[in-house]
Amino acid sequence: MGSSENKQAAATFSFQIRTDLALEDKESFEGDGGEIPGVVLKERTRKEGAVRMTEVKILNAQGARAMGKPEGTYLTLEADELQTPDEDCHSRVVDELAMQLNELMKRAGWEKKENPSLLVVGLGNQSVTPDSLGPRTVGNLRVTGHLLADRTEKKQPYPCLCAIAPGVMAQTGMETAQILHGIIGETSPDLVIAIDALAARSVRRLCTTIQLTDTGIHPGSGVGNHRHSLTKESLGVPVIAIGVPTVVGAAAIVQDTISALLAVLEENECAKGTGSWIRQMDTEGQYELIRELLEPEFGPMYVTPPDIDQSVQQLSFTISEGIHRAVFEL
Repeated sequence: MGSSENKQAAATFSFQIRTDLALEDKESFEGDGGEIPGVVLKERTRKEGAVRMTEVKILNAQGARAMGKPEGTYLTLEADELQTPDEDCHSRVVDELAMQLNELMKRAGWEKKENPSLLVVGLGNQSVTPDSLGPRTVGNLRVTGHLLADRTEKKQPYPCLCAIAPGVMAQTGMETAQILHGIIGETSPDLVIAIDALAARSVRRLCTTIQLTDTGIHPGSGVGNHRHSLTKESLGVPVIAIGVPTVVGAAAIVQDTISALLAVLEENECAKGTGSWIRQMDTEGQYELIRELLEPEFGPMYVTPPDIDQSVQQLSFTISEGIHRAVFEL
């Protein structure tokens, strides 16, 4: 590989836009994404137009390679009003979340168990607000494991729900997967639900989007901090993941800003040539332009909304109530 090719490859790699959302991976393809081999897409609006839902199914290895995600089902619930303290809106989101979660639980064999048991894992750092969604949600749950004196009885009055917030490696010195292996070995749950904060590509999806998937979870992958995966293969039980994007990369914001600037320049007769010139630049040239606009030390920075504390608190109640309804009511 030549020198110029090396530079371009390095620039492309260092400016990689990270996202945990399958929906945003789908949007990165030209067209509507329906032409991606091995991937099936469905979109619909539910609950009086308040909740938009997109289902992305990755059917085979070809689709997994194209999307960069494991085979399985990815459900994305979008509701702009999640950022507001609107109880009616949150109630509609809870209803939809509970219904979709319950369906994923059934597919994992939940309803076939005589005395089903569930372990909810709240991933993240309680002390870092954008990363505290998991622990806060666990704190809102009504656990029942301690109320069931003997789970070997033929019939229990309600499912066994246990919960844990294992912290992060910097706090415990252990991988979350290691901690969960020990807990699962002792409690033998039939299903694990892992809750985590995600990284998004688009600012408008921060705290307004909930993703559910039956493929498990890969903690920290959206911000480049790869930890051991929590999947059926690694833990020995089915894993459903629930996530909400709370951060977006600063580089993505800059790229969006430049795209908006180009649109304005091309509408202006005097500056139209400038916009065309920038669009015709190769990846390396665009990257160098972005570096001039964004200080080098800001490259790995991730941005979160100013009202993130209130948003995470509201979302933790929304998700915990959705779990309650899916487990105890449906």
